[in-house]
Amino acid sequence: MTAYSLRARLLALWVLLVASAAATAYLMLGVYDQSTGVQVAQADLAVGRACREIIDRYAALVRARGPRIAEADLVGTVSAALTRFPGIEGGIWSTARGSVAYAYPTYEGSGPKTDFPAAERDAIAALNAQALRVDHAASERRPSRTQVLMLQACPLHGPEAGLTAWSMTRAHVNDGPTYTRFLAGLGFLAATVLGSAAFLSWFLYGFSGRIARLEAALAAPRPDGQDLPHLDRTGEHELDRLVDALNAAGGRLREAQARIVATERLAAVGRLAASIAHEIRNPIAAMRLKAENALVSGDPQRAAVALETVLGQIARVDTLLRDLLNLTQARPLNRMPTPVAPLLAECAGLHEDLARARAVRIAVEADGLPAADHPHLDRAQVARAVDNLLLEDGAADWLAGDLPGAVARLERTMIAAALREADGNRARAARRLGIQRQLLYAKIERYGLGAPGTDLSEETTDAVGNSDASAGTDTA
Repeated sequence: MTAYSLRARLLALWVLLVASAAATAYLMLGVYDQSTGVQVAQADLAVGRACREIIDRYAALVRARGPRIAEADLVGTVSAALTRFPGIEGGIWSTARGSVAYAYPTYEGSGPKTDFPAAERDAIAALNAQALRVDHAASERRPSRTQVLMLQACPLHGPEAGLTAWSMTRAHVNDGPTYTRFLAGLGFLAATVLGSAAFLSWFLYGFSGRIARLEAALAAPRPDGQDLPHLDRTGEHELDRLVDALNAAGGRLREAQARIVATERLAAVGRLAASIAHEIRNPIAAMRLKAENALVSGDPQRAAVALETVLGQIARVDTLLRDLLNLTQARPLNRMPTPVAPLLAECAGLHEDLARARAVRIAVEADGLPAADHPHLDRAQVARAVDNLLLEDGAADWLAGDLPGAVARLERTMIAAALREADGNRARAARRLGIQRQLLYAKIERYGLGAPGTDLSEETTDAVGNSDASAGTDTA
């Protein structure tokens, strides 16, 4: 659906108003023409009646006086006949003598009008001649700009031949109260159309200016970074409602943005904390496993190796913490020629005990590397990345395979850890695991944890192979 602008809609409204005004003016003109037509028709009818009234009164005069009729009697007859017809003048016309009687009894002047209308003399003579020729009434209309002249002539039958009666009036079509009211109505329509055009233009100008100010305020660059600025009220009620709604929406948007920023900061802190915990947990796990194995084995040389490993992991943790303290500054890479094979072997050695506990073997295949060409690497960063890869791959290997295999690996790891923590005492290990000793014996036999040559046989004490009598009162 096409969306039209407010300006187009108001313009369409004004066009409809102009069309309505034009239709009203056309109807008014039709009504006025009809009223003037009725007025002319009524005047024409009155002229005809006046002419017949003169005929009737002339016939009565002839019957009363006979053939000898004075001119004064004719004037009195015409005046008496026209008294009942306002605005109509008339008389008696003779073909030989011209006007023999004239009267205008309803004349609204200061005195009676007795002079013959000289301006219409020719028209009156011609119409009377036509009435004598056709021997019946003849009429004529002569319209002008402001009035219509109506004449009627009727032949008179009496002692004197060539006499006709005539009557005349003027219908004012473009003058008088009707014409004034018509002009007033047209003027009002014109004023309405022009006034509505001026009002709509003023409204559109002010409304467009307010809209332009709102657009400029919304499009202006904002140094504070706000998406929706605070808008000033325009003074237009409808627009101010929209302004208030936009200001309220801007406030809610700023609050939502503040919450999002706070959430993102907390999420960033959480990710940083998780990363730090992951980086610190890896060396701690390696140190713990080395220390536990060294304590279980009782071998001084192995304890020394474990201490060296612990010191190396402590140095790694110290480097990590130092990087965290310098987090606001970019840490430069400390590149130096680094033998890759010894670095990989060192990283694999750190996780050898964990791999053995998970029944995983870590192999370093560096035969294809050149012996003399050492790449420039940041040893600490690469070592950290390799440690993370080994631990993640170990977790993936732990979860690889089917469910029974994963359960068996978990059982073997937990039994080996319990035996180490119990110094090889199977009774204490069974209590630690929460199972019967007979079940523990069967699982030790199944996983080969108590047999010579297995992965964990070196890490257990002699008590693993002894009877559980040494456990004192430990019973199932």
